[in-house]
Amino acid sequence: MMGSLLASLRTPRGFVTVMLLLVFVVLPALTEAFDERYLLSVGTRIVIWSIAAVSLNMILGYGGLVSFGHAVFFGIGGYAVGILSASGVQSGWLQWPVAIAASALWAAIVGALSLRTRGVYFIMITLAFAQLVYYVSAGLAAYGGDDGLNISRSRFPDLIDLRDKASFYWLCLFLLCATLWFCSRFANSRFGAVLRGTKSNELRMTALGFPVFRYRLVGFVIAGAFGGLAGVLLANEGAYISPAMMSWVKSGDLIVMVVLGGMGTLFGPIYGAIAFFALEESLKPLMDLGHKGWGEYWQIVFGPMLVLVALYAKGGIDSLLGRHHD
Repeated sequence: MMGSLLASLRTPRGFVTVMLLLVFVVLPALTEAFDERYLLSVGTRIVIWSIAAVSLNMILGYGGLVSFGHAVFFGIGGYAVGILSASGVQSGWLQWPVAIAASALWAAIVGALSLRTRGVYFIMITLAFAQLVYYVSAGLAAYGGDDGLNISRSRFPDLIDLRDKASFYWLCLFLLCATLWFCSRFANSRFGAVLRGTKSNELRMTALGFPVFRYRLVGFVIAGAFGGLAGVLLANEGAYISPAMMSWVKSGDLIVMVVLGGMGTLFGPIYGAIAFFALEESLKPLMDLGHKGWGEYWQIVFGPMLVLVALYAKGGIDSLLGRHHD
């Protein structure tokens, strides 16, 4: 293990990845030492969104399925926690499995219908289903409607207090590592090989006797379940839920993170999430210096940068560090 770690340091990708992991590990201590608690909140959001981006990469990067409604699983996971909390169920041991199961169930329903289409039709159907849930949640007056709802954080008695920001960060980081481990096993398994094969040549995989539809549906459900997990964490991070969690804009952000970092790579979505939030946190104050309020339009600068990446680094940030297969 130590030998492989030292060997990875000799490559640009390995060095950058190890350095990023070290930053993640020491972030709570650094924010405590320099009294910059806000950076810990930013780091927590990066970790949560990385989980969501990795889950999208399972179907977009490995399966070639461009889902424009992946953020809906964010919302379903968050709302499951919020609704149970508002109903007096505070235990995370019940909230979290229900939220993940609800996300997986919705993914199964959407996948069973949308995976019968291809290309732009698949994109539009996933978007349509996401907008359906978005507007349903906006109409839930009992749970804040369009304004959202403040909730109580999940409780795990005698195990962890999610109100402590450092403890919650460590939990999110642990779950990110677990997600990466699963994604690595997923990508290098027989199942992952078939899914990648359907991305390259669906007709050939069908001719070889593989049930392509079932493989894609299972992959879609798995991605939805991990998206729901990210939604659970996001709801607990801010103790707040709102329909904005599942808007098409958030789905677009997730696609941007995956494309920016590198589709079909293990750490690409994390590179993309870090770059996305780093640019947001740096561009907003810079644009506000020129004119107060312009910081909200930071994506005006980010857009052309993304175009340049698409034109000159088609494999995203990962390709700039040297191409490899995960």
